[in-house]
Amino acid sequence: MNGQTPSPTLVPRPRGLATAYDEHRHAILFYSLLLTMVSAPLLAALEFGGFGLRLMLAVNLMASVLGLRRGRGRSVLLMVTAAAVGTQMLPPSLFAAGLPAAGLVFWSGIALFTAAASALFVLRAAVVETEHVYAAMSVYLLAGIFFGVLHWTIEQVWPGSYVPLAGRVGALRLFDGIYFSFVTLTTVGYGDIVPASDVARGLSITESVSGQLYLAVMIARLVGSHLQNRNQRPRA
Repeated sequence: MNGQTPSPTLVPRPRGLATAYDEHRHAILFYSLLLTMVSAPLLAALEFGGFGLRLMLAVNLMASVLGLRRGRGRSVLLMVTAAAVGTQMLPPSLFAAGLPAAGLVFWSGIALFTAAASALFVLRAAVVETEHVYAAMSVYLLAGIFFGVLHWTIEQVWPGSYVPLAGRVGALRLFDGIYFSFVTLTTVGYGDIVPASDVARGLSITESVSGQLYLAVMIARLVGSHLQNRNQRPRA
């Protein structure tokens, strides 16, 4: 015995739910977007694609904002987004004409902003980890889904902006806009829905070019980081 008091053992503090969410926020966003893509055709087939799909889009939008780095800016944007989501969940008859469509454009603007932030999160990473890969995939899905919301909104504001050539009767549905968006983003170009107005064509061009540039830059970034990390590993 040396008469010294033993130092207390440090017990790690349990992580809170918010901390755990922040550590996996891009993975949660990715699976939320993936669930929306899988569920959207089923909701449309069951003729529940209106409110049901909007609800899932709202969840995706909130998850995309929560994917930003924690700070005062995220808190403010989260409150604004929550207010925008709340107005879209109410019946359109409660608002002036054109306000619901403007709200969806606002949704898309927030989603594309958060997608750009997630892309920067990947590009600025010194070491690419699993969360960066999830973030890179989320950006692509987020852009495809909310560009689809923009396509659908354009058709609501200017009917006839998109012409279906597959014999489909009726107005363009929200799911149709998302479907057309991914066909455009991936440059598949089935041709069953054709943009007819200048605004629709301009948005389609922007989406297709942006999608290809994104894939080229992001793949180069991820592959380059992987090669750099492998070269820096100590050799046995």
